[in-house]
Amino acid sequence: MYFRSEAAAAPGWTNSLPTFNAALNFTSAVVLIAGFVAIRSGRRERHRKLMTAAVGVAGTFLVSYIVYHHFHGDTRFGGHGLVRPIYFFVLISHIVMSMVALPLVLTTLFFAATEQFERHKKLARYTFPVWLYVSVTGVAVYFFLKFLG
Repeated sequence: MYFRSEAAAAPGWTNSLPTFNAALNFTSAVVLIAGFVAIRSGRRERHRKLMTAAVGVAGTFLVSYIVYHHFHGDTRFGGHGLVRPIYFFVLISHIVMSMVALPLVLTTLFFAATEQFERHKKLARYTFPVWLYVSVTGVAVYFFLKFLG
């Protein structure tokens, strides 16, 4: 990425990080949905555990994503035709929403940790769909690059 040395060869294990990252995004989506279902059914402790897991998975994704791009830089999309503008729409919306998601997630988490549950609940109404969108489109970007690019 920013301090990447062109001369340094990427370790072989970094080649598996895109698939790992897609799995983390998928896991994040599943855990988010399970956390949503838990809170809707009044299971607060289960919700807390699931959302803590979702934050852990997202944090792991972020570290893995940075490591991959440190060694490999940007990935070019080679698809042509109608798939190309669709890919770029998904990618750009994913990037923009991920920039929105991070402060939303951290603020929502802060409200929960400080037991400001009314504020937590109000903000979570926005955080949940944004975070879920980022997780799902992260998997979609992987599939575009892997199978259509």
